[in-house]
Amino acid sequence: MYKAPVEEIAFTLKHVAGLGSAMEAGLLGDLGEDLVDAILHEAGRFATDEVAPLAEIGDRQGSRLVDGNVVTPDGWRDLYKNWIAGGWNGLTAPEEFGGQGLPHMLNVAALEMWNSGSMAFALCPTLTMGAIEAINIHASDELKSTYLAKLVSGEWTGTMNLTEPHAGSDLGVLKTRAERHDDGTYRIFGQKIFITWGEHDAADNIVHLVLARLPDAPAGTRGISLFLVPKFLVYPDGSLGARNDLFAHSLEHKFGIHASPTCTMIYGDGKFGEEQGAIGWLVGEENKGLACMFTMMNNARLAVGMQGVAIAEAATQKATAYAKERTQGKAPRWTGGGMSPIIEHPDVTRMLLTMKALTQGARAISYACAHAIDMSHRAADRLKHWQERASLLTPIAKSFSTDVGVDVASLGIQVHGGMGFIEETGAARYLRDARIAPIYEGTNGIQAIDLVTRKLTLANGEQVHGFIAELKQIADQVRHSNLDGFGATANRLDAAITDLGEATDWLLAQVRDGKTTEALAGATPYQRLFGLVLTGCYLAKGGLAQAPDGGVGGRIALCRFAAENLLSEVTALKDCVITGAASLAAAKIVLA
Repeated sequence: MYKAPVEEIAFTLKHVAGLGSAMEAGLLGDLGEDLVDAILHEAGRFATDEVAPLAEIGDRQGSRLVDGNVVTPDGWRDLYKNWIAGGWNGLTAPEEFGGQGLPHMLNVAALEMWNSGSMAFALCPTLTMGAIEAINIHASDELKSTYLAKLVSGEWTGTMNLTEPHAGSDLGVLKTRAERHDDGTYRIFGQKIFITWGEHDAADNIVHLVLARLPDAPAGTRGISLFLVPKFLVYPDGSLGARNDLFAHSLEHKFGIHASPTCTMIYGDGKFGEEQGAIGWLVGEENKGLACMFTMMNNARLAVGMQGVAIAEAATQKATAYAKERTQGKAPRWTGGGMSPIIEHPDVTRMLLTMKALTQGARAISYACAHAIDMSHRAADRLKHWQERASLLTPIAKSFSTDVGVDVASLGIQVHGGMGFIEETGAARYLRDARIAPIYEGTNGIQAIDLVTRKLTLANGEQVHGFIAELKQIADQVRHSNLDGFGATANRLDAAITDLGEATDWLLAQVRDGKTTEALAGATPYQRLFGLVLTGCYLAKGGLAQAPDGGVGGRIALCRFAAENLLSEVTALKDCVITGAASLAAAKIVLA
């Protein structure tokens, strides 16, 4: 069973990602370590004691569509009620609507633990949190006063309705239409697919944020508007009224996250309401809905990155526990009687260390991204710098962490051997759940396009070059530290950072010269390259911090393992970035 690694999470937040220094600088108000620790421990307790025990039931039963209504697995309605009672939905939400206004770093740390307990459950509040942010930033005061308090409390949940059967990631071809109404509202007609928690029985109302096109809208993404469309209409006093003209037509039968109802939604076919058309309210301005929705999508991309971290952590815990108990053969240096635990075999040791290093690296990257988001709102003298840093880190946090989730979950099955392929052990569920994360909220290939064509060029390349210089400082600190055990870490970090710099300069040159094909051919390997370098540097930063709990020796040992093993991939990835276009063009003939 999963146990939330509260101490490790707190250490990474404070000593690696920047929470400690931000508190010391007074950038987070009166937030102190006591409150941070209390929140993390209670979030960990909830994840360990209440969420995780229901994960297997959720996976086995799944959510079901019964007579047009979605029924969640046994115990999940009560679990969600307990979630509301704990006030978890409003950690970072505005205080004026009942939220706590806490830093984003604490929220993503809590999200990690809840996703480790059950990714299918955590998806519901994750989408609601994104809806809260989009409504708070872009909606009218009237919509805020009507909907935000209930969303912040968790009494109502939110969704994000983007794509359609023919569209995929190309939102410019959306067909869902909106028609203006005399009373200032709109009528929405169309079909949306892959709507996470689009219908369920856990909350009283569901607030859908829906992309649609007005009759006179420009073509493409410039003609998309965003609408708030509730399942139940809301009276002025906040009470619920009639059912709106929308419903879940069907649920997807998925590879994983079975308990999360993924819906096909139908808007405006006349099934409910006095007249045809789902009633919606404009969020933001007409034809500028995609910019509003990106507020929610950027929030969701980091949250999805946390799903990768969460699955990796849970899979690592399960594999490590199994490897300590399972005996087979005799490891080369085993001196005990009988068979040795498989954790003593070098191959299993290597797999477990790889899992642990990648998990901790992805965690640090994602927390650092959350720190940049917090500083972009709070560090008054450097807002632009931190906005750019958050923009740079978001595609890396989303893509690298979700790839890590899949890789680590797969290794976890391998550690279990044949038993990992058997559903009863629970190892396979992590891989099934993890596999969606590199796909939704913008595939990792799309994240790579965003990183290379939009984020590297921020401040004419000065942001990424400044970041690489900061990583170089970490390597220098390792070289000049008096701590034993780092081995060749400093040299390996230096080499990896140099490779990152060369790959970055080459890509920037291609983008500036208009050679987009050449740049994008190497974008995906570059994204992994960046993530591996950050993993090595952040693990080193943790080792340098000398944790007061005496864990520094283990941190340095893990850092050394990552530097001398995982970073060996970086040079090959750099070469792949630079030669990718030519090799792709030459090999494309085999796909004809």
